[in-house]
Amino acid sequence: MFKNLINGEWLDGHGVSRNINPSDTRDLIGEYAQADAAQAELAITAATAAFPAWSLSTPQQRFDILDAVGTEILARRAELGDLLAREEGKTLPEAIGEVVRAGNIFKFFAGEALRPGGESLPSVRPGVGVEVTREAIGVVGLITPWNFPIAIPAWKIAPALAWGNCVVFKPADLVPGSAWALAEILSRSGLPAGVFNLVMGRGSVVGEKLLNDPRVAAISFTGSVGTGQKVAAACVARMAKFQLEMGGKNPMVVLDDADLGVAVGAAVNSGFFSTGQRCTASSRLIVTEGIHDRFIAAVVEKMKALKIDDARKAGTDIGPVVDASQLSQDQAYIGIAQSEGGRLLQGGEHLEHNVDGQPGFYLTPALITDTTAEMRINREEVFGPVVSVIRARDYEHALALSNDTPFGLSAGIATTSLKHATHFKRHSQAGMVMVNLPTAGVDYHVPFGGRKGSSYGPREQGRHAAEFYTTVKTAYTQA
Repeated sequence: MFKNLINGEWLDGHGVSRNINPSDTRDLIGEYAQADAAQAELAITAATAAFPAWSLSTPQQRFDILDAVGTEILARRAELGDLLAREEGKTLPEAIGEVVRAGNIFKFFAGEALRPGGESLPSVRPGVGVEVTREAIGVVGLITPWNFPIAIPAWKIAPALAWGNCVVFKPADLVPGSAWALAEILSRSGLPAGVFNLVMGRGSVVGEKLLNDPRVAAISFTGSVGTGQKVAAACVARMAKFQLEMGGKNPMVVLDDADLGVAVGAAVNSGFFSTGQRCTASSRLIVTEGIHDRFIAAVVEKMKALKIDDARKAGTDIGPVVDASQLSQDQAYIGIAQSEGGRLLQGGEHLEHNVDGQPGFYLTPALITDTTAEMRINREEVFGPVVSVIRARDYEHALALSNDTPFGLSAGIATTSLKHATHFKRHSQAGMVMVNLPTAGVDYHVPFGGRKGSSYGPREQGRHAAEFYTTVKTAYTQA
């Protein structure tokens, strides 16, 4: 039994969540405690009590703790990566890469603790000085998704602690193992009791308590659009600060002048790696007429060579879908696309077992052609290895199609034209734009976030994270 961490103590829950390996559903990773509302309140109380002292802790203390956490994560990358691949289903190299990213995030924000910044300005009035500084905002509730079970918690927890906030962390029910491992490292880092609390449990129980408790000053949420809207409504009602990272329906534009190998590599990586379970995945390929047929043929050939197998097995390109519910959703959207006139050109087959006979949630990556912009497959996020193709007349038509979406997280273009690349970077209605690169895969030291229905509030990661995790104070002094 893996317990919750509240006020420095490991506590039993009031229920149990079973963590199952999607590559082999016979494999039970562990049983994880489920908190009730009373335990969530206990965690909020502990964080509230710890905040005054922690918010006034020295930058050196915060640096030492966060740097030590990052060092341990990096040292244990193989072990933690294996756990991540086992519980979430992304391949072992991808999982280890995510763990490394988490370690680097903690080290980056350790440095930020020493660089809080600020301004000293002269007033317009004689003899008056002005100081502009940033301070911690208080208790922060962090709600994270299942698709990046250590990196996303890291990029929320690390800045929150770096700037002197206290944390109540609710990870996704589906993948508690990586979150618990991170919490265990934090529990030995030297943090005072109550500064960091892990409360595993249902969103309808723990999440609701975080949303509605007036002592929680801010909520950072990554997840579905529908849940994000509920978070926003609850926070607005009590004037709490909130930050939302939600869905994406990201386009990859391929122009006639693109390098075919570069375009195919970027499209297959963006659409299918990590089993397509990335909010930055390219789920819409918008291809101009001159290269369309050659590009699609090359993508299909590359897809045929992909190995779908146990996420931890050497040579696996695509692991399983995370669970039965997500598999069902992926299959449903493939059927919807076909019913609306799309052509399932490649993949989309449910494999009940891998080559070794392990029962799992395996789905061969699906490519759906002959689609149009108004089809549901091009309007709604699938969140799986399912990619649709739209034919475009020219660059202007492709740009218009790429922006014709309620989302705006990431967008890509494959082209050798500096003119079109420059124009696309400026006119794409997305928070992140990639040229001749996959739309999925971003650095940890620069801002992450989107526009329209994808994101709300200040950016995550990099120095821009201070906009959410701190509040600005302006102080005047008469000499």
